[in-house]
Amino acid sequence: MRRPRTRSVVLLLATIVIAATCIRLGIWQLHRLEWRRSYNASVTAGLSMAPSPVQQVLDGVTDPSTISYRRATATGTYDSSHEVILYGRTQNDTPGNHVLTPLMLADGSAVIVDRGWIPFDPEQPTPVQGEAAAPTGAVTVTGVLFPPDSTSPPPAGASPAATVREVDLAQLQVQVPYRLLPVYLLLGEQVPTQTGGLPSPGSLPELTEGPHLSYAYQWFSFAAIAVLGYGLLLRRERREERAATSRRAADDVGSGTQGGD
Repeated sequence: MRRPRTRSVVLLLATIVIAATCIRLGIWQLHRLEWRRSYNASVTAGLSMAPSPVQQVLDGVTDPSTISYRRATATGTYDSSHEVILYGRTQNDTPGNHVLTPLMLADGSAVIVDRGWIPFDPEQPTPVQGEAAAPTGAVTVTGVLFPPDSTSPPPAGASPAATVREVDLAQLQVQVPYRLLPVYLLLGEQVPTQTGGLPSPGSLPELTEGPHLSYAYQWFSFAAIAVLGYGLLLRRERREERAATSRRAADDVGSGTQGGD
C-alpha cells in the first residue's frame, strides 16, 4: 500500500502546483485586461477633449506620458531643413515612412510634427520634395500628442541622422539649434491644407481589449482540467486498490478452504 500512497501524494502535489500556476497566470491576464481597459478609457477621454494650444496642454506637466492622446493645436512655420524620416511605417499594408518636421512656434521653441506617411523610397532625400514637401509660410496644425518613443541622446560626435527608427526627442534635440517640446504631434489636420495627397496623415492605434480575457479563461480552464484529471486518476487508483484488496481476500478464502480440506 505504501507505493500507491506515495504516488497519490506526488500526484496531489503536482496538481496543486499546476493548478496554482494556471490560476496565477489567469489572474495576471485579468490584471492586464483591467490595465488595458483603463488605458483605453484614458485615451478615449483625451481624444474627446477639445483641442487646446500645445503650450497650454503642457503647462505644469512634468511627465509627458500623462498627456498621451490629448488633442492639441500649434501655429508656426515648418523648418524643413531639419526634417528627418521615421523609417519603416506601413499604411494599408503598404511599406513606407513617416516624415518628422519641426514646427517653429512664436516663442522660439518647436514641436516635432509627424506629418504622415509617404511611400517607401530607399534613397528618400531630406527635406522631402514634391507634393509631400512641407508647406512654406505659417500653418496651423491640429493633431494628437504623444510622448517620445525614447530619450537617449546619441554618442558625442555622432553625425546628424536623416533617418530614425523611433521618435527620440533627445536625439533630435542635438540636431536643432532651438528647444524642442517634450512631446510630438501626430498631424490630423492642417490649415492651409497640404497640396496633393501626401503625406497621408497617420492613423491612431486601434483601441481593443486584446486577447487577455480569452487567455484568462484558458488558464482557468487548464487549472480546472488539472484538478479534474487528478480526481479521475485518484478514483481509478482507489478502484484498482479495492479490486486488488478483493482479489487478495478471495485468495485468502481460497487458501483457507484448501487448508480445511
